[in-house]
Amino acid sequence: MDFLFDLPILGFVRETYSAYIFGIYKSIVIAHSRLAPARMLYGETEILDANINRSPTSYLRNPPEERAKYKYDVDKTLSQIRFVTPSDKVIGVVNWFAVHPTSMNNTNRLVSSDNVGYASLLMEKALNGASTLPGKGTIVCAFASTNLGDVSPNTRGPRCEFSGKRCDQERLLCKLPKERCFASGPGRDMFESTKIIANKLFEAGMQVLNQPGEDLTGPLSIVQQYVKMPEQEVYPFDPVTEAFNTSVKVSGCLPAMGYSFAAGTTDGPGAFDFKQGTKTSNPLWNAVRDFIAEPTDEDIKCQAPKPILLATGRAKFPYEWQPKVVSCSVARIGGLFIAAVPGEFTTMSGRRLRNIIRKTAPEARKVVLAGLSNIYSDYIASPEEYQAQRYEAASTIYGPHTLDIYLNKYVELTEALVSGTSLDPGPSPPDLSTQLITLVPPVLWDSAPWGKEFGDCLLQPQRQYSYGDVVTASFVSGHPRNSIRHGRWYATVERLESEEDDAWTVIATDADWETKYIWHRDSKFLGTSHAEIEWEIPVGTPAGTYRIHHYGNYKYVLGGIYPYHGFTDSFEVT
Repeated sequence: MDFLFDLPILGFVRETYSAYIFGIYKSIVIAHSRLAPARMLYGETEILDANINRSPTSYLRNPPEERAKYKYDVDKTLSQIRFVTPSDKVIGVVNWFAVHPTSMNNTNRLVSSDNVGYASLLMEKALNGASTLPGKGTIVCAFASTNLGDVSPNTRGPRCEFSGKRCDQERLLCKLPKERCFASGPGRDMFESTKIIANKLFEAGMQVLNQPGEDLTGPLSIVQQYVKMPEQEVYPFDPVTEAFNTSVKVSGCLPAMGYSFAAGTTDGPGAFDFKQGTKTSNPLWNAVRDFIAEPTDEDIKCQAPKPILLATGRAKFPYEWQPKVVSCSVARIGGLFIAAVPGEFTTMSGRRLRNIIRKTAPEARKVVLAGLSNIYSDYIASPEEYQAQRYEAASTIYGPHTLDIYLNKYVELTEALVSGTSLDPGPSPPDLSTQLITLVPPVLWDSAPWGKEFGDCLLQPQRQYSYGDVVTASFVSGHPRNSIRHGRWYATVERLESEEDDAWTVIATDADWETKYIWHRDSKFLGTSHAEIEWEIPVGTPAGTYRIHHYGNYKYVLGGIYPYHGFTDSFEVT
C-alpha cells in the first residue's frame, strides 16, 4: 500500500486489490477443502542460457576470493519441491529459479505473468492433461522468485536501440538522438523470447520431476518477525572470512532512492538523462526532490555514496512512500530451510544469505530463498555492489548496510527456529488503508454504437484456417473493469462437438498463451469500446468446426451492471 509503488499506476486501484484478495482467499478455501496426506520431495538441476547478470560490473565489485567459489555470475540452479500422495501421484510443484519475469518489455500493455507464468501453465497442462483449461486442473504448479535482483532473461545482452552497438547504460552510452540501451531475449520479439525462456524453465522442472527426489522428513516449523530497518544496529559481515566483525557496528537508513533508480535497467530503460552508476547529484533534480521531501545531512551521509533522488523515508504526503517495517521469516521442512525475504536480493547477496543460514544450522542440507515475500522493500545489493550505484544499488533503500542487517536478522531467526525459542513479534507495519488515494477514474457508462448490441461481432473470422494461422475477431464490448470475472473468462475458443445438439466445448481461454484479448476504448464521451480477440492455432489442433466466444459486462448510463456475450460465425480448422 506504500505510495511509491502505486504512483506509476495512478494510485491505489481497489478493483485490482479486491481481485487479489478474493483470489488468494478462494485458493485457500479450495486447498483446505482438499486436505489429504502427502509427502514432499526436493530436487534440483542446472539451467543454462536462460539468465544473465544485467549489472556485471557491480558483481565484479565483490571480493575475488568470494567470486572464485562460483562458476557463474548468476545462479543457474532450479530448486523444486514436489507434493505427492502416498501412492506417489503428483498433486503440486513449486520451482525456484533466479530470473526476472521481464521477457515481456515495458511496451507490453497486456496482462501477463511473463516467462514464469507461461512455464507454470506448461507444467500444469503437462500434468493435468493438455485439454485442461488454465486454472481448472487439480495439480497446481508454480515457478517462484528467488535471488533475482540482478538477473535478466534477456540473454542477448544490452544493445543500442537503432545502431545495434553494445552498451551498458554507464560507460558505453548510445550516441544517436533518443536512442535507448536495452537488452533483448533470444527470440525475434518479446512474445517469442518469453516462450523460449518459459520452455527452458518448464523442461528443467519436468526433468527434476521425473527423477528420484529427496524425501523431506523431520521437523516442520516457521519463525517470523517484523523488523524496523532504519533502527537496526548490527555487525558488518566479512564475505572473505564469512564471519561478522564484532569490533564495529553499522546501521540502517531511512528509505531513499538514488539517481540510478530513475535510469531503469537494460530490461526497461528509464527516462530523461539519468544513467547507471551516478554518484553525484544534480541541483535541478535536487530542487524537485526537496519540494517533495528534503533529506537531512544525516540521511545524505547514511546513504553515501548514493546521491538521493527521492527521500522516500521523509515523504509524508499523501502517505508513507516506502516501508520502514518489513517482514522476515524462515521456514523449516526437514532438511530444507526456506528464507522468505521481503525484496529482490542480488545474486551475491542471496548466496551470502544462504551460506550464513547453512552455517548457522548444520541441519540445513538445502537452503532456498523465497524472494519478494510478504512486504516489498525494493532491492538488496551487497555493500560492495552498493558502491557502484547501478540500478539495484540505487534501489537498496536502507543504505549500504542493508544486506548486513538481513544477514544478522536471519541468523537470529534461524537460531530461534532450530532451538524452538520464541521471538518478539516486532513492530507492526502501519495500516494505510484509510489514507489511500486513486487517480484512476471509475467507469462512468458503456454504450454500443448505433444499430449494434453488446457482444455483436464487428469483424468475423475467415472461413478456413490451418496450423500457425491467427484467427482474429472483434466485438462490441463493455469496460473489462465492470467485472473481474474470477474463474471465468473474457474470451474462449470453442469446438463443435455435436452439430445436432449444437454442443460446443471450450478448448482455450484468454489465459492460454495462444490467445490474446485486447480491449480498446473508442470514445470516452460516448462510452463505446471494442474487444479484439486473437487465437494462434497450435500445431496438433484437431480438425473441426470452431468459434470465438466473448463475455463481458456493461455499465448502463442510468446505473447497474449487466452481463452480455456474443460469438463469431463458425470457421474450419483443417
